[in-house]
Parts: sequence; structure tokens; C-alpha cells
Amino acid sequence: MTVHFDIRDRVAVITLDRPEARNAVDHQLAVDLESAIDQLEADDSLWVGVIAGAGPAFCAGADLKAVASGTADLATDRGGFAGIVRRERTKPIIAAVEGPALAGGFEIVLSCDLVVAGSNARFGIPEVKRSLIANAGGLIRLPRALPRNLAMEMALTGDPINAETAHHHGVVNRLVEAGGALDSAIALAAEIGANAPLAVRASRQVIVEASLLDDDAAFALSAEASRDVFRSEDFQEGPRAFIEKRAPNWLGR
Repeated sequence: MTVHFDIRDRVAVITLDRPEARNAVDHQLAVDLESAIDQLEADDSLWVGVIAGAGPAFCAGADLKAVASGTADLATDRGGFAGIVRRERTKPIIAAVEGPALAGGFEIVLSCDLVVAGSNARFGIPEVKRSLIANAGGLIRLPRALPRNLAMEMALTGDPINAETAHHHGVVNRLVEAGGALDSAIALAAEIGANAPLAVRASRQVIVEASLLDDDAAFALSAEASRDVFRSEDFQEGPRAFIEKRAPNWLGR
């Protein structure tokens, strides 16, 4: 397996495991990563996912040896590149980044909902240096995550930014010492997991989808998501726990 799936309480830790290739994406990794996300989505006891990379790199992007051979198939039908960049899902995923996340590796990061990075992390879309373009969402999501001119500079020069710059501009949520990204990401996942899971998923859905809608459509989407949450058992548990001065017991239904 090129991707490992571990469970920490209600958190799924998904590890890209091709360290000898800097976790570059080949066909098997794309299939395995999509399968791991399927497992996260299907398991009602899991509320948050974390994606990390084995070894000194998060992910170097597409396996260029496979690309050069002309036989590369680095996507899945449902997930797109790496089995994730176009994957529809409901549960939040945090990227835990150590070392470089470049090209398709950065596009995996941009597909996640939150990012925790070690101080040694680097982010970039160097495709133009190889007569390629960042065709797995980098050119679409990067200017939504960064100021336009910085995104344009990264796309046209192919040069990366460091973790501090990424944190300053909001791509990285939490910046930690090198080697601490995974533990910090799991801690962030636990903070999310302390909240009502259906409300978390509905909030994520509205933020993801409303950014592409006009105000009227966005408010309608938010109202629909709220109605779904209001019909849940957890909606009754939240106020009850507050009145009884105790921690809520979320059921996820």
C-alpha cells in the first residue's frame, strides 16, 4: 500500500507512503488515497481526517518518471488527480505538512480544508519549469487562498514560498516547529471533533460552496444546511448540555 490509514480516536490519519519517491503521485497512490477518503467518509465513528507524508517531504507532486513514459494515469474517475482534488466529501480534512509540498503535492494541500505546517515546509507550483501547468486545481484554488499577485508570481516563476510566508497570508492555519505538524494537526482535529459533527459538516459545506454563489443563492444554501442541522438529535443535545452545565454527548445524528 502506498497510503496508510490509522485511527486516533475519531480522527483518521492518512499517510502518503512513498518516501523513496518523495511521496510523488503514481496511479497506485491515487487509487489508495481515494480509497482512504472513502473509508473516512463511510465510517460514522470518524469525524475528521488528517493527511501527512512519510519521510522528509509531504509530496513532490506527480511522478515525473510516469509522466515522461507517457503511460501515467495519476487520477481517479471520482477524485481527479491523486484521488482527492475533485473528490466530493463531507468531513473536514487537515493537511499536516513537513518539507516540500510542490506541484501536485501543493494541489493536494489546497484540496484540504485546513493546513498545519512545520517550519521547514515549502509550497509551490513549479510546473512551468517543466513546460507543464498546475492543472489539478493549483491555478484555480491558489488565487482564492493567496493575494492575486502573489499567486500570479508563484504560477509564472514556479518559485515556492516558505512556511512563514504561507502562514502570513493565510494558507497555513498553524505554523509549528519542524517535526510537529502531525501532532498539531491531530490536536486541531480534536478541537474540531469536540463540536457537533453534523453542524461542522454543514458549516464546511456552506463555506466551500457559497464562495462561488451570489448572495441570494448563498443564503438559501445556508438556510437549507441549517434546517438539516435543526432536525438532528444533536440539535436537542446542545442546549440541553448547556443548561445542565456538562459536556455535550454528540451522536452525529
